Amino acid sequence: MSKRALLWKQKGCRRVHILIVEDEKNIRQELKILLENSLYQVTALEDFSDVAAVVLRTIPDLVLLDLSLPEESGFEICAKIRAASEVPVIFVTGKTDSMDELTGMLKGADDYITKPFSPPVLLAHIAAVLKRYKRPEEISILQHRGVVLDLAKGCVEFQEQKVELTKNELKILHFLFLNADRIVSRVELIEYLWDNQVFIDDNTLSVNMTRIRAKLEEIGVHGFIKTKRGMGYCL
Repeated sequence: MSKRALLWKQKGCRRVHILIVEDEKNIRQELKILLENSLYQVTALEDFSDVAAVVLRTIPDLVLLDLSLPEESGFEICAKIRAASEVPVIFVTGKTDSMDELTGMLKGADDYITKPFSPPVLLAHIAAVLKRYKRPEEISILQHRGVVLDLAKGCVEFQEQKVELTKNELKILHFLFLNADRIVSRVELIEYLWDNQVFIDDNTLSVNMTRIRAKLEEIGVHGFIKTKRGMGYCL
């Protein structure tokens, strides 16, 4: 971590998190150094087996995505991300064909930059895309099937009835709301909580889930969180 980044952290400022998905080691390292020197928090993936799942679990502020990857194409990954999230995606690729660029934008990408890239131009594109994006957790009220989760007040509401949630319950329900259109595995949920400084194990997750369901039933919400045996939970 650079001295400037360390000072930034010591001041308690949240740094923008960028996820790099690039299989060429030299380019990956070049991007990582460039972004860290610009005070971004950076994660550079080296395992490309399930990129979309990593994005949905870690919820970065922006993804830099290559097109030619060993497991699946950047187009496929972008489509999976966009099906469940609005996180910005910028393709950074050596493919210069206009049809590739068009396909990338149709798959849901926010921008398309070709290699070799100019570092100042890349940083300008990143800043422009981030300016247009509002993180899900910055939205304090989420709704699904008539149930309202109020993050600012730490409660869940349904038809003018509401019940307060503990910190752990709020984070669990928040993650389920953010991924309301898919199944969330128990492992994925625990990893998300650990990433957010909530250190629970499998048994504690079960206890919290039971309490959340009981609180939802208190306000007349039944069967809101479904258990998919051997798979996880979904709303």
